[in-house]
Amino acid sequence: MEPALISPSASTILGIPANIIYILIPLIGVGTFIYIVYRRMIPLRVAAPDNRLDRIPERIRKVARIWLAQWRHPRYLLAGVVHIFLFAGFLILGARSTQLVFVGFAEGFQLPGFGGAFGSIYNVIKDYAATWVLIVVIIAAVRRSIIKPPRYAVPPQYGRDHTWEALLVLGLIATLVITESLFEASLIAAEMQKGQHAAITAPLTLVWFFKHGIGAASPAALQGMHSVSYFIHEITFFFFLCFLPMGKHFHVVTSIFNVFFMRLDRGNVKPVQHGVADENLDDLESFGVKLYEDFTWKHMLDFYTCADCGRCSDRCPANAVGRPLSPRFISIKGRDYAFKHYTWIGANGGEAKPLIGDIYSEDEIWSCTTCGACEQECPLGIEYIDKMVDLRRGMVDDGLVPQSLQKPLGALEKRGNPWGKMERKRADWTKEIAEQRPVTILDKKGKTAKNLYFVDSISSFDDRMQEIARATARILDAAGIEFGILGKNERDSGHEVRRFGEEMLFQDLKDRNTDAILNSGAEQIITADPHAYNALRNDYPDLPPVEHISQTIVRSVNAGKIRLKPAADNGKTYVYHDPCYLGRHNSLYDDPRAAIDAIQGLHRIEMEGNCQDRSFCCGGGGLMLFYEPEEDQRMGVLRVEMAKQAGANVIVTACPFCLVNMEDAIKVAGLEGEMEAIDLCELVAEHLVTDA
Repeated sequence: MEPALISPSASTILGIPANIIYILIPLIGVGTFIYIVYRRMIPLRVAAPDNRLDRIPERIRKVARIWLAQWRHPRYLLAGVVHIFLFAGFLILGARSTQLVFVGFAEGFQLPGFGGAFGSIYNVIKDYAATWVLIVVIIAAVRRSIIKPPRYAVPPQYGRDHTWEALLVLGLIATLVITESLFEASLIAAEMQKGQHAAITAPLTLVWFFKHGIGAASPAALQGMHSVSYFIHEITFFFFLCFLPMGKHFHVVTSIFNVFFMRLDRGNVKPVQHGVADENLDDLESFGVKLYEDFTWKHMLDFYTCADCGRCSDRCPANAVGRPLSPRFISIKGRDYAFKHYTWIGANGGEAKPLIGDIYSEDEIWSCTTCGACEQECPLGIEYIDKMVDLRRGMVDDGLVPQSLQKPLGALEKRGNPWGKMERKRADWTKEIAEQRPVTILDKKGKTAKNLYFVDSISSFDDRMQEIARATARILDAAGIEFGILGKNERDSGHEVRRFGEEMLFQDLKDRNTDAILNSGAEQIITADPHAYNALRNDYPDLPPVEHISQTIVRSVNAGKIRLKPAADNGKTYVYHDPCYLGRHNSLYDDPRAAIDAIQGLHRIEMEGNCQDRSFCCGGGGLMLFYEPEEDQRMGVLRVEMAKQAGANVIVTACPFCLVNMEDAIKVAGLEGEMEAIDLCELVAEHLVTDA
């Protein structure tokens, strides 16, 4: 039977057999795409090493969950749902676009397995996919060009925005689904006119609408639509393919790889250089990232993968309070640098310059609190903390340390704490409770304890935070847990020292603490400081198990070892603030809440939308207490206002640094008398039922 319309492979274009042209288009398109991607990969080949081929099954699960299932996208509901439909349509229609490429030079071509019943089912799904893709493309275009959510905006200092690129890509996607549907509808309409068997079209799809719209057109018109729509589809498809590596839409290609290679553990920091053991760090000529090529290949892949969605910056506390940091532009500026210095055509351009002072500023990098909100929010597995730490390592190596941090870092080196206080005073907080609850101090050779309470510097030396240490001791005593402290043998955990780029100082603190802990004979470590908890758990190798006091409390309450009296009916409403290094970095969300809820009659609420893995950093972690950033508002003040808006008048923390900042923020905000802050240990200690 004569076909209703001449197929693309049997037609001619300007007297040239079309099948020749339709072979050349994919050859040129694919060849150009491969060449551009090859050029884009050049910096990755000269980058620092990064071991990302471990734990393959876990990485595959990450791809299935985060890339394929788009697990993180609905955290921004409308944009997330739009992207999920767009992504699903992309996957479904990819098979059809591939098939159409071959149709241009092989008439009637079908992909293997796409005939028969499966092909019929696929065609229905494909037609609905094309329809919903066009709908979400329109929604996305309206959001980008008219609604313009604030997180898409580009401040003047960062250059122009990428709205034009987004709209161009949305236009290309719309062109693809429209031309594919018109190509199919014109054939069906022609077959119906000639009384031939025609495929049944799914109702209310683009194909269905086109079929009814052009059903009365002349055979010549249908032939023209058929041929032209195919030509436009192929040109658009391969232009789109080659355009992807030219800008932010490179993530369409790189995202699956970036998710596969993403970090699997939280709370840790990458080594100074992969493959170099800690004991060999002295052999390195340079520390950290100073030039672009000092980044690891994975971090360069991050730059290419950034979708410019702004989610990271939207949740970044430093950005929220007006500090000169936007994680989004850490990636964008890194990508722009790569595109400028490793061009896709011609020789590599421009002399390599130090990143600090060229594309990044000192204040920009020091502004990061390493809270992890950006990494938690990114739907593509982009990492920021390790980049910040590496850039700081480079600055520290070059002596570019903020004035306000020089004194505490010097004190840490000399005295083992940022205040520069004498080591022998580290256990002075125990004197106030010595008569009621004497604390064993393991500062002499031969003294051991099964349980070690690691106090860390702030709870040892800060007068207000010593109350947390004393409350912790009372809780451990009430639970019947015999414990000791290291006293003068303890040094600062070095948590912030490492994250501020002073790696060699951290290594010294770690080695001293490790020796002291192992010599104490401890079989378990307990701490009330999330920063110490994170350091001992994730930065120190080969230590006994580490437990946060909230875990100890819950276990002891459940075992009946700790009894708590009901809360007084004082009309107070409590809210729990998740510390970053307890929550996001170590996933301890439930135990602190369970410890609070163990107090009967206590009314606790949540800061909805700003709690658990979306908690807002207090801004006071470790050495941040000494840093003096440029900012419009204190992070702690913003956090206190969140608690007040939620309806709370008591903020419960489980971190001494958070408590410092919350109490200061309450004063700065003029909310004394209206709001108060208390540590979890203090709250529990107040409600202990004792036999005495």
